[in-house]
Amino acid sequence: MLYDLTLHIGYTYDVPVSGSHHVLRVLPLSLSDRQRLVAGAVRIDPQPDETSNFVDFFQHPATSIMLRAQHEKLDIRMQARVMVQPHAITADFSPILEKLPEELADFWSVEPDSPHHFLGPSPRLNEVPEIAAYAAKTIKRGLTVRQIAETLCARIHSDFRYDPDATTVDTTPSESFALKRGVCQDFSHVMIIALRSLGIPAGYVSGFLRTIPPPGKERLEGADAMHAWVRVWCGETTGWIELDPTNNIAVSSDHVVVAYGRDYSDVAPVIGVLKSYGSHQTVQAVDVIPVK
Repeated sequence: MLYDLTLHIGYTYDVPVSGSHHVLRVLPLSLSDRQRLVAGAVRIDPQPDETSNFVDFFQHPATSIMLRAQHEKLDIRMQARVMVQPHAITADFSPILEKLPEELADFWSVEPDSPHHFLGPSPRLNEVPEIAAYAAKTIKRGLTVRQIAETLCARIHSDFRYDPDATTVDTTPSESFALKRGVCQDFSHVMIIALRSLGIPAGYVSGFLRTIPPPGKERLEGADAMHAWVRVWCGETTGWIELDPTNNIAVSSDHVVVAYGRDYSDVAPVIGVLKSYGSHQTVQAVDVIPVK
């Protein structure tokens, strides 16, 4: 599928900001045999005084911007064209859960894609006993790692309600788990903690979701903003698979990847600091349009 993407993230400050520094991760990745960024550009208003590009630990291109002059608004707009190849999860070659520690012990790499980075607590994801108990009750002995991941994905989708008014970007996984509602970030964080509690490496994926569904299919939840889903390491033979607990589907050509990380803090589209006080309002709008 060939898509045209647009993203608008806007901030309006109650009190003018006298200086700010932000890091942006909004452009889709190019991934071999899966996704290719054909063209893309990011426009920032007001124009930054300093701009620099770098690649982070997880090998994602990022842009650092500095604005020194006083400003009341910040607008970030991204346009891109991306080609996404159809792909699907095939036969299950993942080990049963009891055998996974052996495969992890034999995996010596500590490269950014290594499963060892995705096993323990991360900046936003600590151990949550209630989620661990939920995971333990969900699975049965003898299931493969992939079967466990798919079972948890389906149960979270069933037990949680998609509600964009229930949580914020700062809601903790324990809070959203207690509410049993939230958005894609909440669904994904809960699933990641659940998998890690079982000893299964799991990470966070940020990206975009097709806005216009194919004929005859329902519109997917989370298509109006940047989306999030989960990647799961299913052993050396299978490697990483990706599942979307918000919609209870395996990730395919409807999903466009922007960044991989341990949790939201590694992949946030905009992070930074600014000199001001008071609050601010944020708007976000996304379009993912198939090119005919």
